[in-house]
Amino acid sequence: MDADVSELEERAINVVRGLAMDGPQRAGSGHPGTAMALAPLAHVLFHRVMKHDPSLPDWHDRDRFVLSPGHASILLYSYLYLTGYGQTIDDLKAFRQLDSRTPGHPERLHAPGIDTTTGPLGQGMASAIGMAIAEEHLRATFGAEVCDHHTFIICSDGDLQEGISHEASSLAGHLALGRIVMIWDDNHISIDGPTELSWSDNTPDRFRAYGWHVEELGEAANDLDTLEAAIRRGMEVTDKPTFLALRTHIGYPSSLQDSEKAHGEPLGADVVRDAKSVLGLPPDEDFWVPEDVLALYRESIPRGQAIRHEWEQRLANMKGDREAYDAAQEGRPLTEWVKSLPTWEAGDKIATRKAGAAVLDAVKDLVPGLLVGGADLTGNTGVKVKLQVFNPDDRSGKQIYYGVREHGMAAAMNGMAAHGGILPVGGTFFVFSDYCRGSIRIAALSKLKVVYSFTHDSIGLGPDGPTHQPVEHLASLRAMPHLRVIRPADGNETAHAYRVAFEAEGPTALVLSRQELPVLEGTEAAYDGVARGAYVLREDEEADLTLIGTGSEVRLCVEAVPLLAARDIRARVVSMPCWDLFEEATDDEKEEVLPSDLPALAVEAAASFGWDHWAEGTVTMDRFGASGPGEEIMVARGFTSERVADEAVNLITSLQEAFGDDEGDD
Repeated sequence: MDADVSELEERAINVVRGLAMDGPQRAGSGHPGTAMALAPLAHVLFHRVMKHDPSLPDWHDRDRFVLSPGHASILLYSYLYLTGYGQTIDDLKAFRQLDSRTPGHPERLHAPGIDTTTGPLGQGMASAIGMAIAEEHLRATFGAEVCDHHTFIICSDGDLQEGISHEASSLAGHLALGRIVMIWDDNHISIDGPTELSWSDNTPDRFRAYGWHVEELGEAANDLDTLEAAIRRGMEVTDKPTFLALRTHIGYPSSLQDSEKAHGEPLGADVVRDAKSVLGLPPDEDFWVPEDVLALYRESIPRGQAIRHEWEQRLANMKGDREAYDAAQEGRPLTEWVKSLPTWEAGDKIATRKAGAAVLDAVKDLVPGLLVGGADLTGNTGVKVKLQVFNPDDRSGKQIYYGVREHGMAAAMNGMAAHGGILPVGGTFFVFSDYCRGSIRIAALSKLKVVYSFTHDSIGLGPDGPTHQPVEHLASLRAMPHLRVIRPADGNETAHAYRVAFEAEGPTALVLSRQELPVLEGTEAAYDGVARGAYVLREDEEADLTLIGTGSEVRLCVEAVPLLAARDIRARVVSMPCWDLFEEATDDEKEEVLPSDLPALAVEAAASFGWDHWAEGTVTMDRFGASGPGEEIMVARGFTSERVADEAVNLITSLQEAFGDDEGDD
């Protein structure tokens, strides 16, 4: 290598180390030490290895980069500024400040060049596994001329200690995902102190056991050529993912090197000044970036543009199905796909999980980016479709088996959606959404288009008992911003729910039944109502109250209407599959569905929490379920049309008494 270039690269890396100290120092919070230690590695990736174009950050065939230890975000922001992604020096100065483009952890869509949201440890590396799955599938489907790139991951001790890392890494090894290069920042330090306090794994052997290609690089954290050569060797391994163990020294070369004090807090003005002197930086100048360093990194733009322009020419001349490719990249079905959605006639009986499977089977060839799978419960959760299986021998398969890895599955789905080109659908029992929750939250925060098929949605699942019967889960997921939770009443509403999920942006959780449910009259044409979140299923202009149901309990509301009529009470029925969508309706639309002058009784085989926003009374359950035949448990817990009618009478009576008392007080 030319000596002048080598010297400039070394100075460029030291400039990044200076920025890594300055950002947290000015903010009064942050994690400088990891970024300082990883500056050479990030330099090799961004300047020497990765295929990327800062002038068009989202072009499809770029390499993906995931900084799984998101607490080291100042490192990523520094390189996004230096290489020309649109970050400015003022953005770095606003690190961790309100409304800045440089928040404490990288957030997808917050600034160009951030491929996925990271921060909760393990999430980044697990999402990256999904990115690699997406790349493999798209390359096999549309051809290497339009999809041929790698996924680069930096992971930390903390990432590897989180349980999700085991799920995702095991899956990646099983699937032989050869376009992953993951570098472990082995710095031996956690916030509590040395990692030896709590960790004694032989990590390289662990990854060998998973089926990864493993190299132990030792003390090479500052050796650019060694780092580059190892990464390029990993890129050439096509039949297994690559794991590079790199011994680093947190806080290098400050006086707090190899100390937990360099991890989770600013180094302090004196330490920063001394470290800058060691690095050959102006000790009293903050955010110092000389022109020659900036020019070196901005070479990424013309280099990336040339690579991208070549790709654009190949895309223009691609031999495959361009319409399908464009639909996949846009995360949408093909035109007129809705005509293939199945419908069911009133009186038919079908579990909504099975209706979901029928929907997927009907449209599988009309959703080019569709990738369907389950966490072992593939057939049980309505996500087993007549499709080829995605496996090491056939990357074009659209059916993927995740095994009993709920959290890893959900995170991989995030990575697929963030990568682009894939519309992932993943299934498990609703109660096990607890295991997915961290990944669901990232999907909601990042507005990723993923679809969850959560089945066995209530005590109606029966003999598996309370450990498998969700009670509080609807309330819990409904509380999450930007997550669309839909609990359809029958097969037709399920088809409409999938339509919403496939056509809208952001994540959707479908909450489906194990048991058969009758198809209700009026649901076959209820798409607008489902898309609005709630609609009138049975109208009565002279009604005394509204019965609101979701899922399997809508039937109980319908059956309660004649029982109430026999007691001289008239009721209308509203199906309310999605609170989130109904909350977005106009005031007039809400008034049309839930008139403010009518009391409402909500019926749902789940916790009552939150229903007071929509109804004056409830038939719900604030206790756990039981083991036994599902219908018997429903009866035992009071989910019958007779109970609904009784509670409706009680509600009207109590309101009349209350109104009478108020009138008397006046």
